[in-house]
Amino acid sequence: MSLVPPHTFVPWFRAVAPYIHAYRGKTFVVALAGEAIAAGKLNAFVQDLAILHAMGIKLVLVHGFRPQVTEQLAAKGHVSRFARGIRITDPVALDAAQEAAGQLRFEIEAAFSQGLPNTPMANATVRVVSGNFLTARPVGIVDGIDFMHSGLVRRVDQAAIHRAIESGALVLLSPFGFSPTGEAFNLTMEDVATAAAIALQADKLVFITEIPGVRERHDDPDSAIDTELALADARKLLAALPPAAQPTDTAFYLRHCVQACEGGVERSHILPFATDGALLLEVFTHDGVGTMVVDEKLESLREAGSDDVGGILQLIEPFERDGTLVRRERKEIERDIARYSVVEHDGIIFGCAALYPYPEARTAEMAALTVSPQAQGQGDGERLLKHVEQRARNEGLDSLFVLTTRTMHWFVKRGFTQVDPEWLPEARKRKYNSDRRSQVLVKKLL
Repeated sequence: MSLVPPHTFVPWFRAVAPYIHAYRGKTFVVALAGEAIAAGKLNAFVQDLAILHAMGIKLVLVHGFRPQVTEQLAAKGHVSRFARGIRITDPVALDAAQEAAGQLRFEIEAAFSQGLPNTPMANATVRVVSGNFLTARPVGIVDGIDFMHSGLVRRVDQAAIHRAIESGALVLLSPFGFSPTGEAFNLTMEDVATAAAIALQADKLVFITEIPGVRERHDDPDSAIDTELALADARKLLAALPPAAQPTDTAFYLRHCVQACEGGVERSHILPFATDGALLLEVFTHDGVGTMVVDEKLESLREAGSDDVGGILQLIEPFERDGTLVRRERKEIERDIARYSVVEHDGIIFGCAALYPYPEARTAEMAALTVSPQAQGQGDGERLLKHVEQRARNEGLDSLFVLTTRTMHWFVKRGFTQVDPEWLPEARKRKYNSDRRSQVLVKKLL
């Protein structure tokens, strides 16, 4: 028996279909904090990665191991030391890091090999490839502190990684690198993931971390998460924050996201591992669950073009079906496409409205105002209304009217007043369907 009712599953699956199409063949570098593994999140996370892999997304996985190394050191009676957010890796810490990396690699490969029935891993075949893809150099002595065997990424063998992911394998990178002389260096997950994403010119860099993302007010731990940061805004925020010493500091992951975007990675994300399915929610829903840093805002309000007809039809069809909107044929939308304005996010239409002027009466009708259920409550309807109002003003019109059967109160709150249908311009009055009993509301344009 199905666990998900068809009336919820089918609309959901249709809603995520555009993202499946958009991301097939794209390259994601995903970095999983060692804290997530220590918290028992590995199996669920691997299942989500296997779903992305099955959808044709090329994956590079970088694992962290901070708590695992600390645990190894504690077992040896050795104290962990950090400076500038980097572990000071003496010979004992280097041994602990090698042991932790080996154990984690084993656990991750085992997780990808599971295939229990009735789990997301049933029938999944994910081949994991790992190796010496990284060349490293020492951090050296900084501000008088000798970081010893701690290193930074010098070079990523992107050609070898490309060959592996093009063959259908998932590439696993541990935060370890070697110098040309064979010396081993302990790296940070964040440095490895960022360097790999830049070298591969990945479509996404995703950090699965201890923090929920970047808050709108970074000094208020209860403020909302900023779901999208333009690169310019992320730079300004980073400049205003104190240097990050801990992974829980806002600047810790944000710095790497900015670095990745500056290096050509289209989008970088910070997601909380505490949220089950955070990776899937971020990739396949409109706003996701964490913070995304992009070179420029992905959401735009613009005039529609011929390429938008399919997206508008898909957006308005459910509202036509339930009677909220009057049905419009494809030919009608194609003919009138220049009258439409759309809200687009990441290549997907999430809102639309059309303007039909009646110059002889110095008024215009706003029709087909629609916002996707996924984006409602975020102000897109208000933005579309203001945009259409401005289009009407630019055409020298004095008022804007709408016909509605269900959303009268929304328009009244925004300055519309109800009038008798006899008020309508003669040309529109002839097309008025009295059977629908649509209310006519008018707003004066000042």
